[in-house]
Amino acid sequence: METTGIVRRETAERIRDALERLVTERDVWVSTAHPDHGPHQVPLWFLWDGRAMWMCTGATSVTARNVLKEARVRLALPDTFDVVLLQGEAECFPDQEVPGDAAEAFAEKFGWDPRVEEGSFLYVRVVPRTVRAWRGEPELRGRVVMRDGIWLDSASSAPTSA
Repeated sequence: METTGIVRRETAERIRDALERLVTERDVWVSTAHPDHGPHQVPLWFLWDGRAMWMCTGATSVTARNVLKEARVRLALPDTFDVVLLQGEAECFPDQEVPGDAAEAFAEKFGWDPRVEEGSFLYVRVVPRTVRAWRGEPELRGRVVMRDGIWLDSASSAPTSA
């Protein structure tokens, strides 16, 4: 792994950078697992509402079937150098039962509203419990920037809110 020129960021900077990416990016790799059939990974569009990731998938998709059986998921932004990994539990909302503000924000971001499409869709909401963020080997130590749903502040070693 090339590490030349990487300047190690403090936790507060990693948190700020991760939050900026959550607001500006559109794609996330979603990893789920079925108790009997094993792991599954797929890219989905996502919306960050300041506290949770919102995604949408076909109601009968493998992802939907998996999260309905096993709520634990892992999410990864699609950059292998500037890594942001999130872990949490999925909360599912059929397209006609999703909170209106989340559905409207999702439709506004992507210009697509699953609630008006033919077929059924499932909105998946994940509040992260753990977030890891790092750029290259120099940042592997201290890569956990959220633990138990609380953003960490390395300067004081005390939790901080986002």
